[in-house]
Amino acid sequence: MDLDVVNMFVIAGGTLAIPILAFVASFLLWPSALIRIYYWYWRRTLGMQVRYVHHEDYQFCYSFRGRPGYKPSILMLHGFSAHKDMWLSVVKFLPKNLHLVCVDMPGHEGTTRSSLDDLSIDGQVKRIHQFVECLKLNKKPFHLVGTSMGGQVAGVYAAYYPSDVSSLCLVCPAGLQYSTDNQFVQRLKELQDSAAVEKIPLIPSTPEEMSEMLQLCSYVRFKVPQQILQGLVDVRIPHNNFYRKLFLEIVSEKSRYSLHQNMDKIKVPTQIIWGKQDQVLDVSGADMLAKSIANCQVELLENCGHSVVMERPRKTAKLIIDFLASVHNIDNNKKLD
Repeated sequence: MDLDVVNMFVIAGGTLAIPILAFVASFLLWPSALIRIYYWYWRRTLGMQVRYVHHEDYQFCYSFRGRPGYKPSILMLHGFSAHKDMWLSVVKFLPKNLHLVCVDMPGHEGTTRSSLDDLSIDGQVKRIHQFVECLKLNKKPFHLVGTSMGGQVAGVYAAYYPSDVSSLCLVCPAGLQYSTDNQFVQRLKELQDSAAVEKIPLIPSTPEEMSEMLQLCSYVRFKVPQQILQGLVDVRIPHNNFYRKLFLEIVSEKSRYSLHQNMDKIKVPTQIIWGKQDQVLDVSGADMLAKSIANCQVELLENCGHSVVMERPRKTAKLIIDFLASVHNIDNNKKLD
């Protein structure tokens, strides 16, 4: 989400000075509203429609394009503290004749946020299964895509509900157990030991922390003005207590290694996409998954960090399209244009 907004300002920089000043001034005064307008514009441009569906008293918010057909539908699960619109940069490069569904994960954006909800990975998997059944998306097996936390949920979903899923794409997924901790994980453990939950690097509360998070998650270094960083922080601050609660839940003993514990149960054709310079989740996780999943192919991206979807959207879309074509015997040139 945040990298996408930064890209917006980089593009805006090529326009006339007065519109830029007006644009930035609007952002400083109403950052949340302006970001919503930005995503509304891109959803409209790309033909994505927003809908709501209910399971009992629980509401799911999602966007979609196209209709189910002979090709598998694609369900996309976003990462921690993001939302369904983070996929728009990839959707831009996907064929319009594919049926795409992007859902807000539990507690995020338009999907219900409840203090009683089970935010563990298992709990999120069950919620996504409820969403799938509400849409009858599993009437025919679908292609499941997830990134980071969403990748962890997607992998466990494929293990729990194998008949729902025709194929799987995991983009730098969380939930694996490494033999050694990288610098980011070591820092997290130090914070946990000291109970300093206010300092979780993925939950910025100041412009400086926002800048650090952008550098942590991406290989590309953005020079973002202080005012814009403040605006990005202002949008997130109202949700930070929820993000802390969610983060502590997914790194708890119950959830931390749930993908690792279930990866050998994944039987569908699987694609792993990972940025070689990922500082959040080490790229060696790709090899770990490949050794445990029988029908698995790995794509490692050079000069790319954890935010694969934002940093390399065109490449990500092409890899997904090529994988679908090979797995489902679809003529890539004729039927996916």
